Amino acid sequence: MSDADVIVVGLGVAGEAIAGKLAEAGLSVIGIEAELVGGECPYWGCIPTKMMIRAADALTEARRVADLAGSADIRPDWSVVARRIRDEATDNWNDKVAVDRLTDKGMRFIRGRAEIRSTTQVEVAGVGTLTAGRALVVTTGTTSAIPPIPGLADVPYWTSRDVVKAENLPKELLIIGAGAIGTEIGQAWSRFGVKVTLMDAAPRPLPQEEPASGDLLAQVLTDEGITLRLGVGIAKVSYDDGGFTVELADGSAVHREKLLVATGRRPTLDAQTWAALGLTGKPGTLPTDGQLRVSDGVWAAGDITGHGAFTHMATYQADIVAASILGTPIADADYRAVPRVAFTDPEIGAVGMTEKQAREAGFTVRTGTAQLPSTSRGWIHKVGNAGFITLVADAEADVLLGATTAGPNGGEILGALAVAVHARVPISSLETMIYAYPTFHRGILDAVRALRAATA
Repeated sequence: MSDADVIVVGLGVAGEAIAGKLAEAGLSVIGIEAELVGGECPYWGCIPTKMMIRAADALTEARRVADLAGSADIRPDWSVVARRIRDEATDNWNDKVAVDRLTDKGMRFIRGRAEIRSTTQVEVAGVGTLTAGRALVVTTGTTSAIPPIPGLADVPYWTSRDVVKAENLPKELLIIGAGAIGTEIGQAWSRFGVKVTLMDAAPRPLPQEEPASGDLLAQVLTDEGITLRLGVGIAKVSYDDGGFTVELADGSAVHREKLLVATGRRPTLDAQTWAALGLTGKPGTLPTDGQLRVSDGVWAAGDITGHGAFTHMATYQADIVAASILGTPIADADYRAVPRVAFTDPEIGAVGMTEKQAREAGFTVRTGTAQLPSTSRGWIHKVGNAGFITLVADAEADVLLGATTAGPNGGEILGALAVAVHARVPISSLETMIYAYPTFHRGILDAVRALRAATA
């Protein structure tokens, strides 16, 4: 006898969507969540951090008034942001609305930490063992990855969750990790007057993106007064009443009031869970087929599948999992054109392969770049217009393999290029399109022309 048709372990973005769809379809569903329904994105990630960034960007735009329109009196007040995060984004970290949304659809909700015992059974303290009759769905996400730096485990460092909950800003912030989280928070807090130092063993910010993206962002952050200590490892971390001291591998040291560790995310599965799912080897992200099946009767979605910690990825995969469990035909997951955006200023958007990845995959690669300040809209923008559009093409098939858009509204410009990469739109079609003038996205045509010039 089963307790439900489907048991969903983890009700973040992916799990919430899957549980809701299956309950609406008439299946009996048990959803289990130890923290907050909705997960990282609405409470600690995408939503509250973008509120922070929106506020910081508004301050910077006001400071640009002198170059464009006269003068402005700017007085940063973090309390406005902190209040908005509590009142508008997170309901002070209360998920009642999200829970009710699911239970109203017929799902049974259990607050607790599920221990996966087999491909059909989970155990929850105080509840007992529960059996899924049709499907077990694992959407347990990831958690902050903390590097094994000597001394780090013994100090009261912050993660991004602590930053989002901060009601008062420190005078100084030291950030370990120059990926999207570290650069977004670092720039936002710097614009509110915090003295920020950004560290990473990589030689540039956003090391997984095109080198030009990291170089551009490094210059902008430096120009804004952020101290960058890149390309050097960390030897030791210590703490006293005066703050944190980070000793670098080159013998230097940095001392600051607060320390944020923003070195990425790691899967939450332990060895016992891994074995219970019938998997061998070292635990990590869950291997899945095109329909997001881990094995017979087990599906997974979201960050735990290892295809990027993106909300749009979670909802995309949720549609596939729900359809697969219901027996509704749906195309396999296609990860060729996964878009990603670092919401810094300039925004760094990318889709598909970087030039390096394309060459390593064996493609005959051609690239074309348009510098945003030289485009019509970039020239009109005058200040805050740093950026570029780079296209990575398969020269033999004459289609895009990837693209990067850096600059104002870089994430929005990316939309057209994501379609082009996903649908394998011929570059000749991009070349003959009519682009609205003088939009930022019209720079795509300039990049296409540069690509053609490089090919000739």
